[in-house]
Amino acid sequence: MATVFKAMGDPTRVRLLSLIAAGEQGEACVCDLTDPVGLSQGTVSHHMRILAEAGLVEREQRGKWAYYSVVRPTLDAAAAALRTF
Repeated sequence: MATVFKAMGDPTRVRLLSLIAAGEQGEACVCDLTDPVGLSQGTVSHHMRILAEAGLVEREQRGKWAYYSVVRPTLDAAAAALRTF
């Protein structure tokens, strides 16, 4: 859980998670995430790698673009951990 909370400790990563969750079918292309957060594709990809390593998102390669979807069980586990305090 510490890795999950560490990944969510950055406001940009929280915003990216929110954008993905609100995306059509609960997914988003990395190409659609750069403008809303005002960062380069390389920086967004860096943040997405951290979220993926924490188990918060899954990555699917489609042609040259990566698509991400939120891993709901990981978010649910984080919410449950917070409720136990």
